[in-house]
Amino acid sequence: MQLRRAARLILVGAPGVGKGTQTERMLKRYPQLSSISSGDLLRDNVRQRTPLGIQADSLMKTGQLVPDNMILRLIRNALTTRGWLIPASGAETLTLNSSSTATSHIHADSDPSSLPPLHAREDYDYSDDPDASFILDGFPRTSDQATQLADLLPINMVIHIHTPTSIILDRICNRWIHAPSGRVYNTTYNKPKVDKVDDVTGEALTQRDDDKPEVWERRLKQFGETSAPLLEHYDKQNVLWTVEGNSSDEITPKIFEEFGRRFGVH
Repeated sequence: MQLRRAARLILVGAPGVGKGTQTERMLKRYPQLSSISSGDLLRDNVRQRTPLGIQADSLMKTGQLVPDNMILRLIRNALTTRGWLIPASGAETLTLNSSSTATSHIHADSDPSSLPPLHAREDYDYSDDPDASFILDGFPRTSDQATQLADLLPINMVIHIHTPTSIILDRICNRWIHAPSGRVYNTTYNKPKVDKVDDVTGEALTQRDDDKPEVWERRLKQFGETSAPLLEHYDKQNVLWTVEGNSSDEITPKIFEEFGRRFGVH
């Protein structure tokens, strides 16, 4: 299906809600959509030994978090490289392997806060071509990050995927695996023939430590606390749309309908 204008999209949802599944389905249905993952950008820069990648790698090796200003630079560089974010006259264009003065001084032991400030929104033009459509994955996660991202370009749709906590817990915490083969069972809808025994080998099934109810309850509670201000931020921008459902198959058609209404060719 073709798009009539650029979609700059973020999916927000609790762990286990199926954001990855929805992203894959949207990319398949709308070929003009691309996925931009902050995690992938970070790994690419580390592998290519760019100035930002070298510094990020140093931080991660010492157990530190990569700061927002570095992630924003990775996103900006990806968008400018694709021609979707166009620096105005006098603003600087950076690529992954840029050796410009803005990045050439960056060293592994530099203080991330010493990076030059990002340009403001008025220093950029952003493409509204349908081929400049993307789903941004992994950023922003907080309202403060969303505010910083808005200084680069405006997000024009935020899909909040909501599935009841009880359904997520039932889906995840009833999951059992045969570790050697990777086979996955679920006692709700994909039971093994014999309880907690692999169908093929007869060996015992196990449950991952991070699939236990108490672990997921903590994760879901934490998500609810951190996501509320982010959702409120985008609600005030009039770009938030919430979809509810108990399964990915129930949610996907609703997303397709609303996304197509906003961005598709009529």
